[in-house]
Amino acid sequence: MAEKASIRAFDSQRDALMVEELESRCEVGPSGSSFLLSDLMGDPIARIRYCPLYTMLVADLNDELVGVVRGSIKTVVTCAHSPTQLAKVGYVLGLRVSPQHRRKGIAHQLVISLEKWFVSNGAEYVYMATEKDNLASVKLFTEKCHYSKFRTPSILLNPVSYHTKRIPSSFRIVKLSTDQAEFLYRKQMGSTEFFPADINRVLANPLSLGTWVAFPRGETWDNMGKPPQSWAVLSVWNSSELFKLRVEGAPMACALYARSCGAIDRAFPCFRLPAFPDLFSPFGFYFLYGLHGQGPKSGSLIRALCKFVHNMAARESEDCRVIVTEVGGQDELKHHIPHWKKLSCSEDLWCIKRLGGERSCCAKEGKDWTKSPPPHSLFVDPREV
Repeated sequence: MAEKASIRAFDSQRDALMVEELESRCEVGPSGSSFLLSDLMGDPIARIRYCPLYTMLVADLNDELVGVVRGSIKTVVTCAHSPTQLAKVGYVLGLRVSPQHRRKGIAHQLVISLEKWFVSNGAEYVYMATEKDNLASVKLFTEKCHYSKFRTPSILLNPVSYHTKRIPSSFRIVKLSTDQAEFLYRKQMGSTEFFPADINRVLANPLSLGTWVAFPRGETWDNMGKPPQSWAVLSVWNSSELFKLRVEGAPMACALYARSCGAIDRAFPCFRLPAFPDLFSPFGFYFLYGLHGQGPKSGSLIRALCKFVHNMAARESEDCRVIVTEVGGQDELKHHIPHWKKLSCSEDLWCIKRLGGERSCCAKEGKDWTKSPPPHSLFVDPREV
């Protein structure tokens, strides 16, 4: 039976410790024999801190904090194929309810309250992401909150090992300045679904480690002119500075094997043991965003860039154990991105809902973004990972 909770805005002085304790008891993703736990390192709003506009709501029941949800708003490209078709879009993330208080309607209350905040701040659509196998989450959003299943991107994870990945000598990799990267992204991805209008702020964020392009050696890169026949680009976001993850519930043998492999690999790199990441103690990750390529060698160039980032993580980061990216389910580049299938999710699920706004280009033209067919690619904002 639904139990009425009191929903209010998060108060950092009053709620920070209680939210941290709640998060420590809530798994990330579908439950099972093993699951992910997040460590926000004392900053409950870490995952939304760099969004243009954000809020965090908590649920109280009988003087106990029993639930939390985060929300952000940004302006993005909708309806695809036109950089002028923009809309304010809300994003629901970090929905948690204490295990002892689930199935009481508290999650539904939190989402409805957050949607009211979205509407009051001009959002025209709202979307969320969940695992397609997380039946409780899917049922909440599609049946109770009336969201529509919308996109099925792929989340790809690749472990960081102590071995340097070999990059073909026939390719060049060049780092772009922030201004060069913004120009390139607006020119080449400005009409990509979910492309953020404030891409300049994303690229200039201190957590964005840089943007790199790869192209065949012997050709030149002119950011303002015609690009080489084949090229690829990506940017890197250091999520390790925001929060950590760890795997719980896995057999002890797995943890011992991972740690022993890491120790042997560090001591005797000449053995080149297969990498098995230690995910059983808190770890961070790099997130790749803005992946794009053109030309017959674009796939090989993306793979080279991914190897470059792997080497950078192994060389410069002490706790980055995996490289993560998320790409459109129909994006051909995903076949060239190094990843472990057992760690990856071939089909994440994004659900969307129209909030009734009439100011976007899509609405004025009688279009409904929620009913549009999936594009070949989409832009995943690293600020909302």
